[in-house]
Amino acid sequence: MLDYRFIVDKLPAVKQNITDRYMKADADAVVRLFNRRTELATALQSLQQQRNANAAAMKGKPTERTGLIAEGKKFKEDIAAAEGELGKVEAELETEARRIPNMAHPDAPVGKEDKDNLEVKRVGEPTRFDFEPLDHVTLGQNLDIIDFDAATKVSGTKFYYLKNEGVFLELGLIRYALDILQKKGFTPFITPDLAKEEILEGIGFNPRGAESNVYTLEEEGTCLVGTAEITLGGYYSNVILSREQLPLRMAGLSHCFRREAGAAGQFSKGLYRVHQFTKLEMFMYCLPEDSDRFHEELRAIEEEIFSGLEIPFRVVDTCTGDLGAPAYRKWDLEAWMPGRNGGEWGEVTSTSNCTDYQARRLNIKYKDEEGKNRFVHMLNGTAIAISRGIIAILENFQQSDGSVRLPRALVPYCGFEEIRRRQ
Repeated sequence: MLDYRFIVDKLPAVKQNITDRYMKADADAVVRLFNRRTELATALQSLQQQRNANAAAMKGKPTERTGLIAEGKKFKEDIAAAEGELGKVEAELETEARRIPNMAHPDAPVGKEDKDNLEVKRVGEPTRFDFEPLDHVTLGQNLDIIDFDAATKVSGTKFYYLKNEGVFLELGLIRYALDILQKKGFTPFITPDLAKEEILEGIGFNPRGAESNVYTLEEEGTCLVGTAEITLGGYYSNVILSREQLPLRMAGLSHCFRREAGAAGQFSKGLYRVHQFTKLEMFMYCLPEDSDRFHEELRAIEEEIFSGLEIPFRVVDTCTGDLGAPAYRKWDLEAWMPGRNGGEWGEVTSTSNCTDYQARRLNIKYKDEEGKNRFVHMLNGTAIAISRGIIAILENFQQSDGSVRLPRALVPYCGFEEIRRRQ
């Protein structure tokens, strides 16, 4: 959430940012409600001062006590009414302010969707084959490591079973990425798969409505998480950290649940968009002046992970319309996927600097050098989304005989060098 005063003082810029992000929010309403709140708070303070003066007068003028008591009752009623109106306006103000997205980085490309993202770096070139490559769905079924049909029967569409070497491939990817993060000072977590609705709202997820991508538990006030960003971001909600604690580096392993409503077609087939998958998420709390630098650090770690897996990828600067409300700037890492529509880049990680947007909503602060409470900056980044990592490995490392060779970095974690068809 943006600071109210910032919205008032920078109204034209805030409105332009809403337009650039293709979002619906009413910044004018925030200004109107903010000014109304100020008027009501001033009036309430005046009534409280008059009440206090009335109470003092009763002690000094016992002969006028009857009239003063009547006045005191009137002040009490007026104050209660003023407090009620102020509370209502404050609630409306917060509701409208929460709809306003974070400001975008001035260098973020202005655009509506992923085609407007700007490629800034490429590592490796698209894999070429001297045979017709298969997609991961066919490879997984041929090698008997992924079963979509049984999962559809048991759980519905967009679910899958991993089996045989596929199980060790997932576990190997987790441990490979965790080892890298632990060496870089990240504290490992296995997080809950459920979070309270207020935590999701604080992070910036919408737990309700037709457009929500979240599974909610009826009458429980909780939701299945779509990412450990939610549970790691909520870990320090309503906490004041000391300056010396920062930065905090956290690595959260969790299942992720997403409705993926409306997602269908060639670009979403197989493992690319599923209702449940495993992901290792990076999360950081830091001082405001350090967040740009740590955003680059998270991106460098993602690049290291996929460079170590020998998978061709590119980095894109995400356009304003594809940022998501909390993000100030976001880098996406897209791996080459030979089986994706005949060969396409597909997103495998992203990392976002959310500045103090989430911290304001979750009330996470630190004490500065003068002892004043300030909001921390919060960042997140995907270390590896296992399902998409598996896509990239199967499709880039497939061999002409239908087998799949493993990246050298994964062999010690998986215990085998290739996956072959069973006889």
